[in-house]
Amino acid sequence: MPSSVSEWHKASLRDEFLITSRDNEKLKLVRKLHERRWREKLGLFFCEGEDLVAAATAEPVELLVAGENVEAELLAEVSTAGHPPRVIGVYRREDLPAAEPGPVALALWRVADPGNVGTLIRTAGAFGAAVALSDGCADPTGPKAVRASAGAIWTVPLLPISNLHHKRVALVAHGGVPVEEADLSGEVAFLLGAEREGLPADVARDLEVTIPIDTESLNVAAAGAIALHEWRRRR
Repeated sequence: MPSSVSEWHKASLRDEFLITSRDNEKLKLVRKLHERRWREKLGLFFCEGEDLVAAATAEPVELLVAGENVEAELLAEVSTAGHPPRVIGVYRREDLPAAEPGPVALALWRVADPGNVGTLIRTAGAFGAAVALSDGCADPTGPKAVRASAGAIWTVPLLPISNLHHKRVALVAHGGVPVEEADLSGEVAFLLGAEREGLPADVARDLEVTIPIDTESLNVAAAGAIALHEWRRRR
C-alpha cells in the first residue's frame, strides 16, 4: 500500500466538496459504526488516525481527511479517540485476513473488554498467532479494539472459537502445570477467560497451565503474551 493518505487519495480528494454539515451521510455512517449492531448489519468498521489507516491492507470504502474533504471540527465530533484524528477510514469487515489459524492461537472466552481484545490481537500479531473468539467477546472491529490492536487487526486471522481444533491449553491462576513445564507440542491454543470471572469449569480444555507470579493474578493480555513467548521459546 502507498505510504500516506495523501498519496492514496490525493486525486479523489481534490474532486470532492468539503463536508461542512454534521448531517452529511458519510459522517452519519461513521456515527452508526460506533455501534456493534450497525457494524454487523453493514459489514463495515472504521480506523482512526494515520497510523491505523496506513496499516490497512485494503482500500477504504470512505476516507475522511480533516481539512481536505471534511471540516476538522466535524471529523473530531464523529471520532471516538481521545485526540481528534486527522483521518478516518471506513473498511469492509470481509477484507480482514482469512481465518487460517496456523500452529498457535489465543482462544478468548467471553473477554468482553475491547481494549483487552485489541491488545491480545496485537500480541498475537507479534508472535504469528491467530485469535479465536467465543460468543460474548468484545467485537474486534469496535473502535477501542481496533486502536488497541495498533494495526494488527489487518494481519491476525480471526475466527470463531468453535472452528478451532488445536490442543486447548487453559491458562488458570492456580493449580495448573507451571507453564515452563507444560507440554506445548503440536498445534496449541491458549485458552483465556475474562479477568474477573476467569474460565468456567465447564469450558473444555486438554491441559491447565499456570504462570508462576508473586501476585494474585495477571492482566489477561499479559498472560497471553507470556504464554506465546514460552511457546516461541521452545521453537
